[in-house]
Amino acid sequence: MQQLLILTAISWLVVAFIDYKLYRLILYKLECLNVKVESDSYRYKEDEDVAKERKRITETNEHKLFKTDAMVMVGVSKRYCSSKTVAVYSTNLGVQEKECLGLLGQNGAGKTTMFKMLTGDIALSYGDAYFKGDSIKTKLKTVQSMMSYCPQFDALHDVLTGRETLYLYGRLRGVQEGSLREVTNMIIDFITLHPHEDNYTRTYSGGNKRKLSVGIAIIGNPHFIMLDEPTAGLDPVSRRSLWRCLHMVRSMGRTLVLSSHSMEECEALCTKIAIIKQGRLLCLGSQQYLKNKYDQGYSVILHASTGVDGKPTDLETAITSLDQHFANIKVFDKQAYYCHLLVPESTRLSELFQVLVEVKSSCDLSHFTVQQTSLEQVFLKFMKE
Repeated sequence: MQQLLILTAISWLVVAFIDYKLYRLILYKLECLNVKVESDSYRYKEDEDVAKERKRITETNEHKLFKTDAMVMVGVSKRYCSSKTVAVYSTNLGVQEKECLGLLGQNGAGKTTMFKMLTGDIALSYGDAYFKGDSIKTKLKTVQSMMSYCPQFDALHDVLTGRETLYLYGRLRGVQEGSLREVTNMIIDFITLHPHEDNYTRTYSGGNKRKLSVGIAIIGNPHFIMLDEPTAGLDPVSRRSLWRCLHMVRSMGRTLVLSSHSMEECEALCTKIAIIKQGRLLCLGSQQYLKNKYDQGYSVILHASTGVDGKPTDLETAITSLDQHFANIKVFDKQAYYCHLLVPESTRLSELFQVLVEVKSSCDLSHFTVQQTSLEQVFLKFMKE
């Protein structure tokens, strides 16, 4: 009997140690989890907007900062002890309520690692993050009660249906039993899961699994919603339906943080965009601000037509003709059937269209398009540097 009591006490202590993540108190004392990771400034010059944000975060009084920003990252860094690989360098960033922060970056840029740190899945190497003034280091349970997370890879129960899965997470999120069915039906309508809600999740396609993962993230109306590539693999109709759903959620006063490889999605949802490369924050601002700041002029795309022999018409003649009319034209991309050019912003649009119409006729082009600098061009500019 005495041995059973001792075993029960030890088991309870082990469970409490794991459940409350008390091991973090030990890990944070280790050298590999308590060293500030600074970016090598000789390779990456800090952008003026990033420096301004860092100064605002580090020099503003905490009480004043928490009144304006719902989520604050102060020097958040991650270095893996085993390989000594730095996944995220010192990041200072604030997000206000009703904002949607979009994290853009190549594969391996550190976006998912940042999500895992913010959700408490992995420990920070240095720095801290605050949600409504609560630290993820000292009040992790409180922070997690205000937060939901849609991971990059779906974590669903194969033996449950979509409706049962939403019931399960709805109860965990504190939805009252009397309104659980109504809330679940509303979420199913939002994520357009009909008519698959009563099928087992193991039979779902990749797109329906992503829909259900987003539904899990928004059920219970959490204050902070973390979305790691939420619409990856969705068809255009379902994608736009989810965008409308997330717009409604944000209009209700919720704060969203999402990562995506879709520039169209970031333009549709995000109020603030941060571009990350190799764990470093390269630029920060609204999409229109970034377009204006890193404006590369007008984007002109020439489309070749197919000749009688089935081959595309030569685009070199068209490029030469444009180069004679406008100075400093740059060839951004060139393929067999199209050519992407950058024309300086100083060029008058009326003159540009007049010359393009003449070139289209003389060089037998299929058609052409003219547009402002896109978010994708800004992103590619940083990735090529």
